[in-house]
Amino acid sequence: MDALLKEHFGYDEFRPMQRDIIENVLQKRDSLVLMPTGGGKSLCYQIPALKFEGLTIVISPLISLMKDQVDNLKTNGINAEYINSTLSFREIDKIKKKIQRKEVKILYVAPERLALEDFKIFLTTLQISLIAID
Repeated sequence: MDALLKEHFGYDEFRPMQRDIIENVLQKRDSLVLMPTGGGKSLCYQIPALKFEGLTIVISPLISLMKDQVDNLKTNGINAEYINSTLSFREIDKIKKKIQRKEVKILYVAPERLALEDFKIFLTTLQISLIAID
């Protein structure tokens, strides 16, 4: 975990409680993490996403946060994408194909996307290792 933290995020050590939370998530235990804004919650699912074989889905209602998170992850060498209402059908289809080729580790989606039948069917075709609600 420490190597991933340094390699992808540039930190030498975890903040208080992050290591315990990440270890809990890695053991596939349900976790409720309450931290202030900027407290390091995202890292608590991003590190496990790198260790798990399958896809991590992050449900986030904030479109601007999704974009920022994905941009930062990509800058850090992590394959991440988002699907929300700002994207065209063609862009979404392109991302879905990348996911099916296992070229994406973390996918951010808006909550309303989960209500769409075709998206639910798409999810059943994937190896999902972790679902986080941010």
